[in-house]
Amino acid sequence: MKQNASSRRVNEQARQTIAEILMFDVSDPRLNDVTVTGCEVSFDRSFCNVFYTTDPANYETTAEALKRAAGKIRSEMARKLSWRVAPELRFVLDASVDEAERIAQALAAESERFEAQPSVNEAYEEENA
Repeated sequence: MKQNASSRRVNEQARQTIAEILMFDVSDPRLNDVTVTGCEVSFDRSFCNVFYTTDPANYETTAEALKRAAGKIRSEMARKLSWRVAPELRFVLDASVDEAERIAQALAAESERFEAQPSVNEAYEEENA
């Protein structure tokens, strides 16, 4: 979807509002460690894809808790925002955070492996000594 300043502002407003609702208005303990990473609100504001991340061990329980809390989140969102329509919420797991963590661990392991190898200059000096 093409983004302009207005749609970015609407997406950020939705993200911030949903994050606040999860933090202060929803009392489900399964949602305590959820981070809303982004939102994509449709042009007519009837749908909102909510991207979230959480601990990998809690993926299924968090998805179920978000599904159960979607109605409350939607009604609170309608109350807090002055939009004509309260969008239907679709929660989507954002795997990019997990992918970034996997890449960081791979780079750290490769760095350790590289540091453990003798440098090219040291190997050359040992051969010619």
